[in-house]
Amino acid sequence: MTVYVALLHSIVLAPGRRVVMSELRAMAEGLGFRDARTLVSTGNLVFEAQSEPVGVIEAQLEEGFRARYGKHVDIIVRDAPGWLALAAGNPFPPVNDAEAKNIVVRVMRSPLSSDMPANIERGGGEQVAVVNGDLWIRFPGPPSESKLLSALTTKRLGPGTFRNWNTVRGLTDMIEA
Repeated sequence: MTVYVALLHSIVLAPGRRVVMSELRAMAEGLGFRDARTLVSTGNLVFEAQSEPVGVIEAQLEEGFRARYGKHVDIIVRDAPGWLALAAGNPFPPVNDAEAKNIVVRVMRSPLSSDMPANIERGGGEQVAVVNGDLWIRFPGPPSESKLLSALTTKRLGPGTFRNWNTVRGLTDMIEA
């Protein structure tokens, strides 16, 4: 069996209606995945499955989600070695837990080119780097106060989803446990 991490792009189904993590675990297990576990209530799933290319797992999860909830959501999947490499590649290691909330990664389905940060307009002191195709950002303050995130859309970059460093570490701990 292979351990996978799946990240939902959104857990909002409609105004006032969100995906409940126990239902997400049940959906994954209904697809034949084993030992489905979630981290916080933001669409982070760790599970075991027969070894398959991540694109196959993504398609299964997206179809299962659409069938269960009636809505398409991009789901980005990494196998455990891929996730551990992502975590090890953080170019902005935080000095404390408070700073960790201001470091985010946009985990991409298709890798971004390494020269992509040069094309991003920023003016709020953000630091940006592409590592192994994923976009890392260190914000000088809370990410929600930056205009940069709203410019980094799926339409512009392709399917991907943001996670902060605390979530990356939490998922890494789940894999290593």
